[in-house]
Formats: sequence, C-alpha cells, structure tokens
Amino acid sequence: MAEQGKVVVITGASSGVGRACALRFASRGWSVVLAARRAAELAEVAAGCRKHRGARALVVPTDVTDPEAVDRLARRAVAAYGRIDVWVNNAAVAAFGSLQEIPPEVFRRVLDVDVLGCVHGARAALGVMCGQGGGTLVNVSSVVGAGVVPYNIPYVVSKAAVRALGGSLRQEMRLAGQRGVHVCTVLPATMDTPFFESAANYSGRKVLPMAPVYTAERAARTVFRLARRPRREVYVGPAGRLLGIQAKVAPALVERLLAHQMDRSHLSREESAAPTSGNVLRPLPRPGSVGGGWHGRRRTAVRRLGTVTLAAGVVLAMGRRACGGPGRR
Repeated sequence: MAEQGKVVVITGASSGVGRACALRFASRGWSVVLAARRAAELAEVAAGCRKHRGARALVVPTDVTDPEAVDRLARRAVAAYGRIDVWVNNAAVAAFGSLQEIPPEVFRRVLDVDVLGCVHGARAALGVMCGQGGGTLVNVSSVVGAGVVPYNIPYVVSKAAVRALGGSLRQEMRLAGQRGVHVCTVLPATMDTPFFESAANYSGRKVLPMAPVYTAERAARTVFRLARRPRREVYVGPAGRLLGIQAKVAPALVERLLAHQMDRSHLSREESAAPTSGNVLRPLPRPGSVGGGWHGRRRTAVRRLGTVTLAAGVVLAMGRRACGGPGRR
C-alpha cells in the first residue's frame, strides 16, 4: 500500500513526542488521527499536519484512562479512513517526589494514564488490526523502564509495565497466528519536550531534564521507521541504548550511579518548587509545543560527559569483578 493511503492513530498528540510524530507521519502523506485531552491544541496540530502535502487529519479528544473513549477513538479512525495501520500509545504523565511525598490519588492517576492507557489502546488497536490482517502497535516506554531512577516511582513503574506489556502482546500475537500484526516498544532517553514543566512535582525542588537530552523529532523518526520496519524494542539515543546494556551487565552499580545522578542533576539543588499536581489530574492551560527548550550545545556537551562517566564506572566495576574483587548484586 502506498504511504498516502496509510493511517496512524497517535495518543498524547497535543505536545512533545506525540506532536512530533503527527507532523512526521503527515509529512510522509499519512492520514493522522490525533488524540489527547486538549481539543484546542489538537486542532492546532491538525492544521500543521494538513500543510504537509494535503495530509488528512482527524481530531478526536480522548482521555485514555476511559476504555469506552479509546474504543470510540478506534471506531472514529476506521469510520473516517477505513483502517488503522499504526497505533502509537504515547500519552503519559509523571509525578516527581519520594514515595511518601506523592499523594495516592496522583500516584494512581499516573498508573491509569501510563499503563491502562496503553492497555486500552492496545485492546482497541489490535482488535482492528487482527480483523484486517495486519498493522503495527507502537508502545512508548522509556529508558527508565530498563534503568530505574528514584523520586519518579509512578512513572518508572509504569514504563517498566509498558515494556512488559509489549513482550506479552508479541507472544499472544504469535500464538494466535497473527504474523502480520507487530508490537514494538520504544525506549526514549531524555526528550526535549514540555514533559518536565508539566509533570506533577512534590519534591520541593525544580525538575530539570537529566542529560543526555535529545529532540522529540529524533523519537518521531524512530517511531516512523518502526512503521516501515517493525522491531521488538528500540532505544532513542545512543545513551539510552548504552544504559540498557549497562543495566544488564552491572545492575547494582548502575542503580547507585543513577541514584546519584538523579539527586544531583535531575532535581535542582539551587531552585525550589511549590507542590503541584501538574497535568496529572487535569490538563494545564498552556499552549502545546514539540520542544521544551532544553536541547542545546551545553546539554549536548553534558550528555557526552555523562555517558562517558557512566560507561567508565561500569567498565571499572567489571574489571574489579574479573580480578576477583568484591561485587554486589
């Protein structure tokens, strides 16, 4: 099928990676179905998509925690364009702070959006794809699904669950004989999006992106490549891929290094922040955008230094073990 006849559904399409994905697919002639809670921002994204070679765009305001709303999203897509070739489960929220600091209702809402939102999306998308005999489901996890960090437990737990969901769904599709239906998992490193300013925060400290910081467009390119050539799991950014390897090779050391890095650079020691539920419980009245203003030369330099430092630490630990030194699991 020519790309001009293909259809993609994207949740969390009003900003960040979702918005970048919408523009990327539209620029290649795909029909895009845009879902998020904020109708006005979706309309803006749709207008941007239509500027690309006359791409078609459908806006469907959707709360992914509502399974009936997600089913309706799938029905609207099929009614408008006849099929769904790719479904991107991208909607996500986060809450920073220690386990004791984050209110239970905020913790639960993060799980509802990030985990059940993907479950509802997978159920709706795979129902259509299995019926039509093909399609690709893309679940957006995170590098923290491979290398965990503190002070962001609801998000970390959610992204680990999303990664596990992808593996289980791939097994089910294989056992059901659905060889044309693919399930892919994307694990981005830190993305330059409005994510950090929009997140709930009960840590008392301003949240800063932890280097390395990559553009949302880079993640969008990765998702688009998966639409053409599906793969099981793909990291966005070499630092994310390296961290995934390191977490397997020296998990105890990586835990200690990431804890230190999170405490020193992800939560500011100079700037405080008042408690906020961010966009977790309800959308924020802010304009949507792809970028968050974090990506630049300084961040690029810092990310390279951080990656080299973490890698050196893991190599040193492996060397000690090889020489019979003490090690902890």
